[in-house]
Amino acid sequence: MNPKWEEDQPIYRQLRDRVVAMILEGVLGDGDALPSVRNVAAEYRLNPLTVLKGYQELVDEGLVEKKRGRGMFVNEGARTKLLKAERQRFLDKEWPKVRATIERLGLDEAELLRAKKPNKDAGEEND
Repeated sequence: MNPKWEEDQPIYRQLRDRVVAMILEGVLGDGDALPSVRNVAAEYRLNPLTVLKGYQELVDEGLVEKKRGRGMFVNEGARTKLLKAERQRFLDKEWPKVRATIERLGLDEAELLRAKKPNKDAGEEND
């Protein structure tokens, strides 16, 4: 997890979002344990209650479960559930903006499909 925190959002929410990203990226899989509240609090110099609040949001969303005395664990199917929600959020919130930009710029489907992806290793950029 990145130790830098943004000022525009509460830290507990950023912590929740980082765990979600770890699940989506496959860093944390079904049944995997989340880092302990104490470890996260100590490593990032956070109040344990802040960490617990972020984790509790994940519990409330059904993404992780709390096992008394053992810790927090990623629920079965959490990634699938997150992907479904993130895809829908993209279609509802982001896609209309992207589509409007495409239309404003007069791009067509063929141009978009031909667009060259940047090669990060070679430092290439789109033409």
